[in-house]
Amino acid sequence: MSDWLMRGAVFLAGASLGVFFFGGLWWTVRSSLVSKQPAIWLGLSGLVRVGVVLVGFYWAAGHDATRWLAAVLGFMFVQRMSIRWLRPTGEYAGGK
Repeated sequence: MSDWLMRGAVFLAGASLGVFFFGGLWWTVRSSLVSKQPAIWLGLSGLVRVGVVLVGFYWAAGHDATRWLAAVLGFMFVQRMSIRWLRPTGEYAGGK
């Protein structure tokens, strides 16, 4: 497989990890709002999400710095898009 094709695949792997991480964060925050013990939700979810993302980055990128960069860029792309898609509207948006 060519280097560019591999980097594209690793970018998609990083984006998939971003969907898992930020989707899990969104779900955790919503669940913790109605939970009797939100600290447990937030703590365990954070550990699981970070662990899965780090193992996924290592699995996808290995020891290649350019693949790590591609994976992180895919992850950051999803982070930016999730901020844009999930931006609050209405009176809680902070605007006038």
